[in-house]
Amino acid sequence: MAFEGFPKDFFAFFKELKANNERGWFESNKQRYRDSVQAPMAQFIGAMAPELRKISKNFVADPRPVGGSMFRIYRDVRFSKDKRPYKEHAACHFRYAGAKDVHAPGYYMHFGDDRVYFGGGMYMPDAPALGHIRDAIVKSPVKWKAVLGDKAFAKTFGGLGGGEDGHKLTRPPRGYDPAHPFIEDIKRKSFFAMHESGLKLAQSAKLVPAVAETFRAATPLMKFLCASQDVKF
Repeated sequence: MAFEGFPKDFFAFFKELKANNERGWFESNKQRYRDSVQAPMAQFIGAMAPELRKISKNFVADPRPVGGSMFRIYRDVRFSKDKRPYKEHAACHFRYAGAKDVHAPGYYMHFGDDRVYFGGGMYMPDAPALGHIRDAIVKSPVKWKAVLGDKAFAKTFGGLGGGEDGHKLTRPPRGYDPAHPFIEDIKRKSFFAMHESGLKLAQSAKLVPAVAETFRAATPLMKFLCASQDVKF
């Protein structure tokens, strides 16, 4: 079945959750969560699977609500001062086949009650993986410049994201030339590009082709990141 967009109650659920982020409210709205959030998310992920395969056969779109591409709604509050038990948005991650977590190359979708954004890259990769990306930039500055200068990439994303929100070092990492022409990128701790959209798109049948087009525009970045990790795009 073609995906026709998320229902209005999908976004209404998260708006209400923001004002009632507690176990009692969620438990009384649990069936609503399954019907208005989990079910359409699974449908969307299923609809994205064939589109993703057209871009690369190495990324997985798994519609299972547990163990698949969909993130759990439960927050891990063990080491957080913020004790709200539930995430106030829905999200899914189309990760590289065989990858164990969200820090591997992948495509990401975020649905809040007031905004939607999506794109691809690597979020906070571990030290060895991050080192491989930085080394690839040092070794192949021309290829990295081509990624950033790709017309579709630049038009869709306006460049890399995450540089001003804790995903970047204040000083060059040890062992890297401070005068390197791409030192500001080498200082990054995450390498991803995101495109933001309104709720109107998310509630329409145009969402799947729009997301597919956006993911396709991220191809130069995704190819570079995969090559840095010595895996095939």
